[in-house]
Amino acid sequence: MKRKAQAVWNGTIKEGKGHLTTASKVLNQTQYSFNSRFADGFGTNPEELLAAAHAGCFTMKLSLDLSTAGYTPDTLTTESIVTLLDGKITQSKLVLNAQVPGISDEEFQQIAKNAEATCPVSQAFSFEILLEANLQQQK
Repeated sequence: MKRKAQAVWNGTIKEGKGHLTTASKVLNQTQYSFNSRFADGFGTNPEELLAAAHAGCFTMKLSLDLSTAGYTPDTLTTESIVTLLDGKITQSKLVLNAQVPGISDEEFQQIAKNAEATCPVSQAFSFEILLEANLQQQK
């Protein structure tokens, strides 16, 4: 399987701007710029896209691993916080809140840690990955 996206940039790094388009058109000439990356400008940025990819991949892998272990998750909500420090991406922190009936916290933590280590996006990253996995009590 291959997926593709295209970036177009016009101008200098600070005054220029660009847009991103994916083959699926989920991103369709989506704006990005110096300000959307390093300030509070409108548009997306590479770190935000990495965070979305990591959160999505990890959550899907966790769902697979839980299902394989005999559990059906009610809800898995993952946030990824990607850190850019001194011009280098240094970390992705995954914060997971999950509702999974019938699983112990110990087994849940083990399955979540395995999913973090084995999801394809985690494996592509060379920077630090942290996981905070919270199993919420069923009501």
